[in-house]
Amino acid sequence: MTAALMLQGTGSDVGKSLLVAGLARAYTRRGLAVRPFKPQNMSNNAAVTAEGGEIGRAQALQARACGVAPSVDMNPVLLKPQSECGAQLVVRGRLRGSAGARDYQAIKATLMPEVLESFRRLAAQADLVLVEGAGSPAEVNLRDGDIANMGFAEAAGLPVVLVADIERGGVIASLVGTWTLLTPGERARLAGVIVNKFRGDPRLFDEGLAIVARETGLACFGVVPWFAQARALPAEDELAVQGHRPRAAAAIRVAVPQVSRLANFDDLDPLIAEPDVAVDFVAPGRALPGDADLVVLPGSKSTLADLAVLRREGWDIDIAAHLRRGGWLVGICGGYQMLGRILSDPQGTEGPAGTQAGLGLLDLETEMTGDKTLAEAAGEEIVSGAAVRGYEMHIGRTRGAGLARPWLRLDGRPEGAVSDDGRVMGSYLHGLFAADGFRHAFLARIRDRAASGLAYEAEVERTLDALAEHLEAHLDLDGLLAAARAAAA
Repeated sequence: MTAALMLQGTGSDVGKSLLVAGLARAYTRRGLAVRPFKPQNMSNNAAVTAEGGEIGRAQALQARACGVAPSVDMNPVLLKPQSECGAQLVVRGRLRGSAGARDYQAIKATLMPEVLESFRRLAAQADLVLVEGAGSPAEVNLRDGDIANMGFAEAAGLPVVLVADIERGGVIASLVGTWTLLTPGERARLAGVIVNKFRGDPRLFDEGLAIVARETGLACFGVVPWFAQARALPAEDELAVQGHRPRAAAAIRVAVPQVSRLANFDDLDPLIAEPDVAVDFVAPGRALPGDADLVVLPGSKSTLADLAVLRREGWDIDIAAHLRRGGWLVGICGGYQMLGRILSDPQGTEGPAGTQAGLGLLDLETEMTGDKTLAEAAGEEIVSGAAVRGYEMHIGRTRGAGLARPWLRLDGRPEGAVSDDGRVMGSYLHGLFAADGFRHAFLARIRDRAASGLAYEAEVERTLDALAEHLEAHLDLDGLLAAARAAAA
């Protein structure tokens, strides 16, 4: 058997995804063939794979840390929330329909054979598979049919390391409480613990580790200090948006309405990384700031519902005022669809069936119909000639006279649309702001500026290397690898 190790958290957002990415880069730098795996993920931040499927954004970053292309096998089950209790179900990269929370609980166990098949395919390519759990194994009310945590660990025969977040407080209770709620067989799978996001002198937690060891018998593989550079890496959880604070002083100000089903918000990461740009995610209850130079309507998992949110919050009025002041407006994917005259979902693909008037800023109509488009794409912006690349991930067909003024040319075809005055533009292409030349040219049109020198993709690579070195310094990587190899022996 290939060596494999599973990281499970005492809760959500304890840093499992980041740890797997850092460990993947660290072991890859040691010469091992490493693959990431997450049996079940829930996120509206997704990535397109080379074979035309979709997986969670975190697994795409982890694949990059391993130096390999992302594959649908790295995240065989992806849930994309559309409402408070319903989600699209994506299996091995393909949309398989929608399911309510109660319905999914009933069917998830039937997905285990496909999950295990994907895991075995990955293991056949690797010296080491790093597996990420979802949520917490202590959610024992959801244990029946589990494919995300201990249910998968037992089916695949994996050792498990518990990860806890000390920053949020209660770390001893979270570790001991999780151990207490597990069955004796599940406890036997635990190889140890990792304490993450520590600030200050880690020696002050020595007594805490002793208490955890006394109560559970588990040793600690390390206490990981807070890694501030993580903000330079694409985030998967919308909590990253809620915790983001824009720069107080910046030459260019960007406002992003924080709609309810925000999707693929990492499209904004390259703008956030620019030293003279302030990106403000505007939560419901706030008006769009009047000093914004650029408003970006991001992707949405439930576009008609989020268009209604836009109007309910009065953001459509704010956008009209922004344009009268000479501001710029960009719509990406669902945001692009909102810019048109009509948006319809006759079959209820993304929620209740219906039709709404769009913002009417581009002469376009979109109908949510047909197969989902999932494809990588590359080309250039027509105005500047600057290269762009990224991926399309959307349901819906867009038509109308506005397409006669395309924004981009992708793989030889026109894509997107631009208003007559050139200040309103939209596209289905995710990731276009990561292209340095395009980003610099675009920002220079908004405000006269010299290129900042930011090389975004190179910065992501440097950050992954820095993360690997951070974990090498603070975790027992030899011990973790030994635990993985011992279980495979």
